[in-house]
Amino acid sequence: MRIAELEGRRVAIWGFGREGRAVLRVVRQHLPEQELTVLNDGPLGNEARAAVEADPRVRLVIGNACPQLLGEFEIVIKSPGISPYTPAVQRARASGTRFDSATNLWFALPRASATICVTGTKGKSTTASLIAHMLRARGLRVALGGNIGIPLFDLAPTADVTVIEMSSYQTSDFSGHPDVALLLNLFPEHLDWHGSVERYFADKLRLLDQTAPGIEILNRADPESRSQVPPRARQRFFNDPEGFSVGARAIERAGQPVFPIADVPLRGHHNLSNLCAALTAIEALGYDALSSIDAVRSFQALPHRLQVLGELDGLCYVDDSISTTPQSSLAAVETFQPRPVSLLVGGFERGLDFERFAERLARMDVHAVIAMPDSGRRIAEALLDEIRGIRGRVPQVLLSSGLEDAVALARKVTPPGGVVLLSPAAPSYGFFENYAARGDAFLSEAGFCTETAA
Repeated sequence: MRIAELEGRRVAIWGFGREGRAVLRVVRQHLPEQELTVLNDGPLGNEARAAVEADPRVRLVIGNACPQLLGEFEIVIKSPGISPYTPAVQRARASGTRFDSATNLWFALPRASATICVTGTKGKSTTASLIAHMLRARGLRVALGGNIGIPLFDLAPTADVTVIEMSSYQTSDFSGHPDVALLLNLFPEHLDWHGSVERYFADKLRLLDQTAPGIEILNRADPESRSQVPPRARQRFFNDPEGFSVGARAIERAGQPVFPIADVPLRGHHNLSNLCAALTAIEALGYDALSSIDAVRSFQALPHRLQVLGELDGLCYVDDSISTTPQSSLAAVETFQPRPVSLLVGGFERGLDFERFAERLARMDVHAVIAMPDSGRRIAEALLDEIRGIRGRVPQVLLSSGLEDAVALARKVTPPGGVVLLSPAAPSYGFFENYAARGDAFLSEAGFCTETAA
């Protein structure tokens, strides 16, 4: 949908965070007389309220009544965080309401920049940032936005390349056509939002379906991606013997070493895989990836992603608060072995099956697993069931009342030289505003600052 198609229609912007405000600003630039309604389920912050009050052609509705009003509008520009599978949205669609997104509006605008869209269950932010970093080192003007925290309408319109991180919320109704679409991996995630694993995978894969005639990039080492995506002529692969892959001591291109692993400033095998994905995307866009790779040396890891906070009283504290899946937590533990690791897990309960997670943890020589509410209790129960049948060393399993208690327990049970690792395998909903606030709280509890952002 183009912005011009909104003219004279009954239009609502549902969700008035940073992206919703960007939509209002752009619509107003193109359609200064257009009447609009802003729907927001909760109270507005000062900046959002000021934006509404400054525009006499905007009506504001706040509160639980918002979903019931959807049928009044011809078009609703929906925030990505609002699930399209709710009964209220389904009823409104049945009555003729059309739902769209800021991402689709942005893609409908004319622009000269090439586009790379990055999705996957884990690694999106790091990979998108790596792509942008290496392309900028070539002297290109590169815009980086999307799910990473910057709305597309806030990006510079003069970019040579726009790199867009896309969550499953954004790909579920995507109708743009990127030049390159990169799928990193597929694991069950956000089932409360999507309703099922099958729908989650389908919503992720919609990005690839929209890429033609562009190039789609897949992870040759990810079995779920291989099984879900049929072979197509426009496919390329990373973690592939013919492309970029992780060797024993170097990143390799077609089996030849091109960059020493020791010079990559990122921890964990999964981040080496992300680098291979980023290089493949740069190559797919038509640039020489090998001449870009040296820029990796100056790349700085993103906050709350395997971020080593430092050492206190003989213990190393690591903030991996962004970890919301069992797979990413397992990868985090592997990064710090063979040091004794006390793993802090648990958060928002979304009904995942933790049996395979527990099976892996029980055999990874983890020193301790400290469970936090709410999902931590089920992780602990699954792990206790698993270790009953194992002879020899098994993890200590401890229940905590929350993050503060978990850090205190870890401090008591972790031996000198060990690692206290916050890698929760769960979202922060209901406990913290977001994963960053959870990471900041961990920073404070560990003793690296005096105030918490919780």
